[in-house]
Amino acid sequence: MISRFLQLEWKQYFRSSYWQKGLAIKIIMGFFALYLLGSFLLLGLSGFYLLKKVYPESDPLQIVNSVLIFAFIGDMIFRYMMQKLPVMNIKPLLILPIKKNSLVHYILGKSAFSAFNVFGLFFYIPFSIVLIKEGYDISGVLGWLACLVLLILSTNYLNFLINKNNIALGALATILAGSLALQYFDIFDISGFSQAVFDGVVSNSFYALIPLGALLALYYLNFRQLKNQVYLDDAISTEVKEANTADLSWANRFGDMAPFIKNEIRLIWRNKRTKTVFLMSFAFVLYGLIFFTNPIYKEKMPGFLIFAAMFITGGFALNYGQFIPAWESSYYKMLMTQNLSYRKYIESKWYLMVTITAILFVLATPYLYFGLEIYLMIAAGALFNIGFNTLVLLYAGSFNRKQIDLNKSGFGNTQGTSATQFLIVIPIMGFPVALFYAFSYPFGVNAGLIAIAVTGLLGIVFKNYFINLITKKYVKDKYAAIHAFNQKA
Repeated sequence: MISRFLQLEWKQYFRSSYWQKGLAIKIIMGFFALYLLGSFLLLGLSGFYLLKKVYPESDPLQIVNSVLIFAFIGDMIFRYMMQKLPVMNIKPLLILPIKKNSLVHYILGKSAFSAFNVFGLFFYIPFSIVLIKEGYDISGVLGWLACLVLLILSTNYLNFLINKNNIALGALATILAGSLALQYFDIFDISGFSQAVFDGVVSNSFYALIPLGALLALYYLNFRQLKNQVYLDDAISTEVKEANTADLSWANRFGDMAPFIKNEIRLIWRNKRTKTVFLMSFAFVLYGLIFFTNPIYKEKMPGFLIFAAMFITGGFALNYGQFIPAWESSYYKMLMTQNLSYRKYIESKWYLMVTITAILFVLATPYLYFGLEIYLMIAAGALFNIGFNTLVLLYAGSFNRKQIDLNKSGFGNTQGTSATQFLIVIPIMGFPVALFYAFSYPFGVNAGLIAIAVTGLLGIVFKNYFINLITKKYVKDKYAAIHAFNQKA
């Protein structure tokens, strides 16, 4: 029966109307996935020796064990925002003599092969092979590997239970932030606790049965939940959603733009994909830690620091702005029939991106720890994002002709993606780096930062002029956009 299900899904995928659409995007995403797999594989094979070289007095396995708790909590948060729930078109199968248990087991079993589960194995399995090669106890290493595999699968099924629960997301974020704070301020040694737990599994493989019990319990809970929903009347019934209301009267102070700003806020918070983009933009604030903690970038590759500084405050503008106005593709035709100012419609989106960018800049204040020069890079990047990137993204949005389903997850979802999204990266990320090098080489680092900041300030000063030009472009292409958004995928 499992093989028959696989055949049906294979035929459904390749016979669908959307298979050949966006084929280039699928190929690019495929190469990106291969790159990630190769990176994890290389890290797994070389990680032991790199850790041994950097920390010659420490055991590489113990170093890895000390951060595993943080890794799994972070993985849960990432899964919550990005992982798609297991789905299958079961309506035609419910009238056939097929056991519901088989359907549910297939759906849950298929989710075990999710990319979120596979990527980690490309690190843990090669790392385990290296450990055995270096003389570690075989049974201990295999027990450690089995424990990690079972924990990965457990987080997979736990995510299906807590998904769409904002309280669960808040709890996970609080646990992660609290753990990092306890570790940073030496209140409690979380990394030491993590190391002791997983070192215990290496010493006694019997402890690997604990996550096995957790996995079986979570699988059973998911099985029972899905089985209760596999009924024909549930499958064909119309889903009724309770509308969430919020007091947005404070937005009235923006005058004619108030209706648009309210609509943007509701759009972001009521839909899964936009909410994912919004929440992930705050994770980009931590992006600078990858570069600012490594002195080699400051000494030899300062352009990468500019790149990181742009991402810290530009996460929301880049990820949200590049799909304007496709976010509203499902009701764009209705929106265009309203007696509303098109300029205010465009300007409201500019204010939204500027506001979030400013908030992210405030949240980036702790980067002062790395020195004033780093913070000035972030400040220059924030000005550039506000004055230049937001306007470029708005202009590029006039070329968007792809629909977006707001209820789908953001991870691995190429819906709404076109060549525009790839071409727009060149001026957004490439131009500030080129501008920095053009002025820093002859005049010094400060001159490069001033050039980036001044470019952003000029954009702010002449904002009205550029907004008017962008509005004319949208008005000119309005009917082409309406026609494109009306096409069924």
